[in-house]
Amino acid sequence: MFHSLSQLAKWSSAKVIGNTDLMIQKIAYDSRKTFVADQTLFVAIKSVNNDGHVYIPELYEKGMRAFLVEEQAQVNYSVYPDAGFIICNNTVAGLQAIAAAVRQSLTIPFIGITGSNGKTIVKEWLARLLESHYRVGRSPRSFNSQLGVPLSIWMMEQDIEMAIIEAGISQPGEMKALADCIAPDFGIFTNIGRAHQENFASIDEKLEEKLKLFESAHTIFFHGDDALIGEALLSRYPEKKLLSCGKGDGNALQLLLQDSGSEGAVLQLSWNGQPFTLHFPYQDVIAIDNLLLVVLVALELELPLQNVINEVPKLQAIAMRLEQKEGINNCLLIDDGYNADLTALELGLDFLNQMGAKRGLSKTLILSDIYQSGMHHQELYAQIQKLANEKGVEKLIGIGEHLYTAMDGVNAYRTTADFLAKVDVNSYKNEAILLKGSRQFAFEQISALLEQRRHKTVLEINLNALAYNVQYFRSKLKKETRLLAMVKAFSYGTGAFEIANLLQHQKVDYLGVAFADEGIELRKAGITLPIIVMNPELSSFPMMLEYELEPEIYSFQVLDAYLTAVQRQGLTNVPVHIKIDTGMNRLGFVPSEIPQLIEQLRSTHQLMVSSVFSHLAGSDEALHDGFTQKQIDRFKQACETMQNGLGRGFIRHLLNSAGIERFADAQFDMVRLGIGMYGVSAIHDEALKQVNTLKSYVSQIKEVTAGETVGYSRKGQAESARRIAVIPIGYADGYNRRLSNGVGQVLINGHRAPVIGNICMDMCMADVTQIHVQEGDEVEIFGAGISISEVAEKLDTIPYEILTSISRRVKRVYVME
Repeated sequence: MFHSLSQLAKWSSAKVIGNTDLMIQKIAYDSRKTFVADQTLFVAIKSVNNDGHVYIPELYEKGMRAFLVEEQAQVNYSVYPDAGFIICNNTVAGLQAIAAAVRQSLTIPFIGITGSNGKTIVKEWLARLLESHYRVGRSPRSFNSQLGVPLSIWMMEQDIEMAIIEAGISQPGEMKALADCIAPDFGIFTNIGRAHQENFASIDEKLEEKLKLFESAHTIFFHGDDALIGEALLSRYPEKKLLSCGKGDGNALQLLLQDSGSEGAVLQLSWNGQPFTLHFPYQDVIAIDNLLLVVLVALELELPLQNVINEVPKLQAIAMRLEQKEGINNCLLIDDGYNADLTALELGLDFLNQMGAKRGLSKTLILSDIYQSGMHHQELYAQIQKLANEKGVEKLIGIGEHLYTAMDGVNAYRTTADFLAKVDVNSYKNEAILLKGSRQFAFEQISALLEQRRHKTVLEINLNALAYNVQYFRSKLKKETRLLAMVKAFSYGTGAFEIANLLQHQKVDYLGVAFADEGIELRKAGITLPIIVMNPELSSFPMMLEYELEPEIYSFQVLDAYLTAVQRQGLTNVPVHIKIDTGMNRLGFVPSEIPQLIEQLRSTHQLMVSSVFSHLAGSDEALHDGFTQKQIDRFKQACETMQNGLGRGFIRHLLNSAGIERFADAQFDMVRLGIGMYGVSAIHDEALKQVNTLKSYVSQIKEVTAGETVGYSRKGQAESARRIAVIPIGYADGYNRRLSNGVGQVLINGHRAPVIGNICMDMCMADVTQIHVQEGDEVEIFGAGISISEVAEKLDTIPYEILTSISRRVKRVYVME
């Protein structure tokens, strides 16, 4: 759909200047993504770490002509003569007002979903059921924020018959704007839990805030077995139609009986007194709770019961993220398991374009037929081709009857099996490849063919969670406090470039590495942030200067050697970082050496003190708080002496992750964030998100009779017969051998299984006698179910050691929601 700039300004109650006749089809908020410049409105968003207004000159040069800006940004409009500007007080609020007007122009039913968890899975499953009867539009992925909701509404196609939008909040006062955007006719409340609780005084306050979404709804769906939600809904909305699901007698959709079958759960249900049976692929409580809501809504919307019975067995877990994997021949695989529609395709292509550009790779799209688009396949292919061209795709491979016909068989295949039989894998070289397929096309077979390594034990790194944790720690800092992110030791075992690249986009101020080689690797990969080398070797100084790496100076020997290297290259004002030993008794100048240090630094103009810092020895334990305070006082005194002696200021930094949480008054000018990025909290704050998941799979199940032993040294003997799962991860992968013989546990299908026998070099064994397990089932070594901290405690060590011990032969998979 197209709207004029003047119309958008009217909807947002804002003034407009310049070219008001520009016609807008798309909205952009990220200058790094590709777009059709003359049809796109750029929304300049000002955040804590960035300001979209600074990218206006660059975007104007690229052909962008329409901008939504904030009045206080003081843009010089005169230098953009043919551009049009909508000027408002807050660009996100302006975009929300535009979305609210677009929503009012759509006379179809809107379904709004909120709750602490399960919003996206309920939305996706409901859409998949309803698509058997309706043309359904929905918000992509987890687009449920103050920005994501209006973008979702803008992207709704005109010919849909029903829209499903999810809404998420993290603090009081946020829901009203989302409710105005969505104005739902039907509301779904999934559940209420601890997520985002840190900004609310109580669960009740958060519940009341979430319920504001349903002001316009005439019908609300919820779990009737949750008395807290039911009572709150009845109190707030006594006049509305409230429909519930659950086991209790008063529920409109009642779960009468649940049995476990070989293919999942068999559910006996009753709807308005009519009994029926559903076969559901999952048995866990959370999945069944989500399903009950989905079925309740579908039946109330008059989806034929037989459709529900037919479609529920086909429901699959939703991949709400893009997985990056190293491919053959220097290829990068981007595996997008999300629903295949044009909106999701565009999001995937944006990511493909971004990652291809970073690695200097050509861009390839392997795409399946897109069903239920409402278009003839020739028209749909024209849209796909146009989108691929806009996003810089150089090779398009189509799979499916419709694409095969539309593409006249050129670079097209009727089935995935046809592609696998005919493809020459060696023809894929130096490419970023987006795999975008509907589930029935089983693109995981293509992924397996093009993937570089076959070792199924992987360390999964959730980049969204890491970015969230960075912002969590940032929220604890004063506005002026800078942030140094530590990426030493291969980013604590998680991968150097990928993490550093994310942190660069998160606008951290510095990166810290242990050795020069780590910094050089980052520079070669395109990282431009200032990088401090914490343990520089004297022989590395010439290379450090070449790659603009900044050393920690911790002794007079290091100072003299670095000064010599700088003088040989004829450089001046080269930044250095002075380490003070305040009680760690590791590296650093002791207080008595500071006068001599000042004298030497004052005698040269080749070096410039960029920062002075120290390390806390016990900031994570209350036992050492007295000593920590002594270190803070010593550091403060040392900095004062240095400043007075040098006659100039510098950046001061002392706090690590634990210090940020426990000693807010000692932030000085900068803090250093390390293990906290990965979800490890000194105060056990549940607000942090799990970043790393180490997982493998069951390669074989063995039936072991009573009295037999398991593994080397004949350990793990028991008096009864057992079922043993063999798992391909061992101490060569970083799974510590001290977790053998019942010390460690793994998680399989939601149940803990003790490690049996000695952990071997390449595999270990777990007792699954009491668990329903099949060969090929996923095994969590640590992650959401078994935390890194728990594993560390069992080994009497720290989470740092657990992460950094993971072998490089374990494949790192980076996921982005």
